[in-house]
Amino acid sequence: MKKVTIETLVAYLNGETVTNLDEIKAELEAELNKGKAQKEANQTIYAEIHDAVINALTSTENPVTAQELADETGYPKGKIVYGLSHYWGEEIEKIEGKVNTYTLKA
Repeated sequence: MKKVTIETLVAYLNGETVTNLDEIKAELEAELNKGKAQKEANQTIYAEIHDAVINALTSTENPVTAQELADETGYPKGKIVYGLSHYWGEEIEKIEGKVNTYTLKA
């Protein structure tokens, strides 16, 4: 956000007459929605990765590493680890070790 926008907004809040409120509002809305498109794109990617990871875990009886999941699914290991630790914790059990392994919760 531009410094002039903040200064104009402060002037308005202090009771001064401001003529470009529509521009200020548009810039504030743009700032609020800046990451929205990227967030929606990431949600789509992690939904696709989720299905592939669940299918890979379903096809094995033994716990597997994130690298094995990456090899099986073709998705980057970093994305899989992020999904495992931030999105799918309710479905997947993490087994701590020198190398963490994962399995579906019973």
